[in-house]
Amino acid sequence: MTGRPDSPDQLNLTLDNPRAERIKKVAALTGRSARSRAGALLVEGPQSVREAVRFAPDRVRDLYVSTEALARHRDIVAAALDAGRWVHLGTGEVLDAMSRDAQGILAVVDETGVSLDDVLAGSPRLVAVLSNVRDPGNAGTVIRAADAAGADAVILAGECVDPSNPKVVRSSAGSLFHLPVVRALPLVDAVAELQGAGLRVLAADGSGTVTLGEPGADPQALATPTAWVLGNEAWGLSADERGLADEVVRIPIYGRAESLNLATAASVCLYASATAQRLQ
Repeated sequence: MTGRPDSPDQLNLTLDNPRAERIKKVAALTGRSARSRAGALLVEGPQSVREAVRFAPDRVRDLYVSTEALARHRDIVAAALDAGRWVHLGTGEVLDAMSRDAQGILAVVDETGVSLDDVLAGSPRLVAVLSNVRDPGNAGTVIRAADAAGADAVILAGECVDPSNPKVVRSSAGSLFHLPVVRALPLVDAVAELQGAGLRVLAADGSGTVTLGEPGADPQALATPTAWVLGNEAWGLSADERGLADEVVRIPIYGRAESLNLATAASVCLYASATAQRLQ
């Protein structure tokens, strides 16, 4: 069969050589340089592939599924075929050669460039800004938290991890395809543009003089369009970075924990703003 099949039942096994050139090219997308050359990213696992097919079908170049995974994920394959995407059936060995983390299903998806101007044109009310966050798992989890809180965008500022890193994609659990993610802006430029668009910029840091949710904090202030700036998972925000914000806010610690991890702190801050905005 040379054309696209109409249903999962019509798929033929076409990939059975794990050393084939196509397989090597897909596997190479774990590397940043290969992703840059191809203009594509690797999406691994049923949750992320499902969201890519559902929310960004036009970006899906190819979907690969093993004979074993096809039975478990017929809904994903059927949706991809309905969207006119190419689906390739391979052996489990072939899928493992492409990715050990794919659970038998993966997709190659076009990269897209989203600018901060694009985001600001939509009059955002809630934005997460990550400064120099290096760990892909942390970045992906914050993207997921921002999506869950109803944020309008995530901005990766400074020396942040590449959002097309497969670990970022996996950790976002498909949220990467739900909201714009802007990359590689200097923090000072990002903050200036956000403030110029009317957003109040809050830096989340333990040194803050205002405590989130406690007396002295104005709950109505969170109801305004807000951008939360969160720093590196190891050293947080520098004094210069904190100085860019309109206010530095600390999250109260009521127990004995020394601090909160990045993703938890982001969730607390974003949900505080999201709740205030919905109650106004």
